[in-house]
Amino acid sequence: MKKYIYTVMLILVGITVAQAQRMLPKQRGLEISTGILSNDKIGNDYYISALMTVNRKNGNYQLWALEYTHQYHEYKDLRIPQETYCAEGGYSFFLLGDARKNITLNLGITGVVGYESINHGDTMLYDGSKILSEDNFIYGAGGRLTFETYLSDRFVLVLQGRTKVLWGTDLEQFRPSAGVGLRFNF
Repeated sequence: MKKYIYTVMLILVGITVAQAQRMLPKQRGLEISTGILSNDKIGNDYYISALMTVNRKNGNYQLWALEYTHQYHEYKDLRIPQETYCAEGGYSFFLLGDARKNITLNLGITGVVGYESINHGDTMLYDGSKILSEDNFIYGAGGRLTFETYLSDRFVLVLQGRTKVLWGTDLEQFRPSAGVGLRFNF
């Protein structure tokens, strides 16, 4: 009887150890994240992002993202909306972490392309003023510092600080943000 109990225990331990491997090369993940833009006014300025990761060796991974950013600019008693639609692609490098990669710190570098719309393309305001900034195609580079921790073998909690430097825009070129996300590894 003891033989059977030991055999079952060894099988269960073997299954548990096999499932606990993390950051396996070629493993894919889907991340949904949201956050706030770091500017003088914190309120209704936010971003929503969907990101796909492909793990590489040593805890590094490729990333591909689609992002929507929404923020307001004040003019008299009017709030002028600015919307940005971006696509990002890049690579994230493993910086620090424990041996089993339960907790990691990664640094990502990305390229960014997108489109920026101000006041939904309407340049005239109710009082006859004209918005001089125009809708534009934008491009640039991005950086992100992420703190990642595994909630289970498949789910990862991601805390991130990000920034983008954009050209082709009439507004801010340097756009920092902070957010939180949840990644599911397939």
